[in-house]
Amino acid sequence: MRYLLDTNICIYLMKAHPPEVVERFKRTPVGHIGMSVVTYAELRHGVERCPPADRRLAEQALIRFVSLVPILALDAQAAETYGVIAAAIRDRRRDALDRLIAAHAISIGAILITNNEADFKDYPGLSLENWVDPQNAAGRAL
Repeated sequence: MRYLLDTNICIYLMKAHPPEVVERFKRTPVGHIGMSVVTYAELRHGVERCPPADRRLAEQALIRFVSLVPILALDAQAAETYGVIAAAIRDRRRDALDRLIAAHAISIGAILITNNEADFKDYPGLSLENWVDPQNAAGRAL
């Protein structure tokens, strides 16, 4: 897996906006993109929080999306990586789910695709790309 998608990028893709993200997704070979089970959990939470009138459409959008993007399970290596980065970045205001997503990306050697670069600042060994911002789309290690 070359890329791991952050939750915000998944939402952009499900809504087919912004166009830069959709185009980059289309240009990426099948099998190069996945999502962490942690991201999937966040997306499921979003579906459950939808008003009842919108929930069915949100559920269908998520089902279609996961048919295109595989959900990757956490393993022992991801847990070990989480321990390392959580100890390295002790800021308790940081979201634990973001830490898990970052650890998952690092543990499988994937580039994390996000539009929330500040959420992942200073995690050792994490590579990011921002497909929304063309200046950051080339990727960089943090």
